[in-house]
Amino acid sequence: MKISNSAHSYKSKRFFRVLLARKTVILCLIILAAMAFFAIFARFIAPYDPYKQDLNNTLQTISRDHLLGTDAMGRDTFSRIIYGTRISFSVGLASVLIAGTIGMVLGVTAGVVGGIVDTIIMRLMDAMMSIPLIVLAIFLGGILGKGLPNVMLAVGISAAPSFARLTRGQVLTLRESDYVTASTICGSSRFRTTVKHIIPNCISPNIVLMTMNLGGAILAEANLSFLGLGINPPLPSWGGMVADGNAFLRMIPVMAVAPGLFILLMVLCFNIVGDAVRDALDPRLRGSL
Repeated sequence: MKISNSAHSYKSKRFFRVLLARKTVILCLIILAAMAFFAIFARFIAPYDPYKQDLNNTLQTISRDHLLGTDAMGRDTFSRIIYGTRISFSVGLASVLIAGTIGMVLGVTAGVVGGIVDTIIMRLMDAMMSIPLIVLAIFLGGILGKGLPNVMLAVGISAAPSFARLTRGQVLTLRESDYVTASTICGSSRFRTTVKHIIPNCISPNIVLMTMNLGGAILAEANLSFLGLGINPPLPSWGGMVADGNAFLRMIPVMAVAPGLFILLMVLCFNIVGDAVRDALDPRLRGSL
């Protein structure tokens, strides 16, 4: 037990040492932590109610009262950006969880059952992967309709094929392992062997893929909202704010530029952190960021 705990402690220390080895990653983690703080305590940080309209102060430029101006409804842009952080985090986290769950179920089923089931599942995943994620998300968004749950589901389903392929590959490798063979020889059923030995060893690579796909999920939601297929107004969505500000781009560029920069910053930080997590868990795939 002492040896096991020592090995676990060593792996944990090595993980954080590799993860925090780059100053860029530390900076991105600080930025994401600040955004998460804004999302949790938006009610206390935002200077104005993001839903309250003030038609006497529409399309205001940057000022002391409104740090990033106001929109066409007189709502404070800065307050809406802060509240929009909640939407981005919610969609990003929920979407990758949905994608990971669906992908792991399909991947494990295909890898364990094999045969015609494997062929059908993987050909379907190949067909979905042949379509760019954002195009597939737009298609599913048009079918499911607008709204936060539907956006999460559309983005999650669109991202599921990569998780399914990863999990199937892991299952095909793991089922040839000595401990899986020994478990089968000892009389363990295929279901028990899968649950006890195969699925736990598939979780780690899927967690890495989740962190790497967070940025893409957030960007997909922003694109859907920009096209009018995402979050229902008056919920503040960064993509929807960019779309609203696009009509006033020459007159008040900050309306579109500010939420666009926040989208860029969050996606970039998640991508860099995801790359660092991958490096920390598998040094053979170490990147250069």
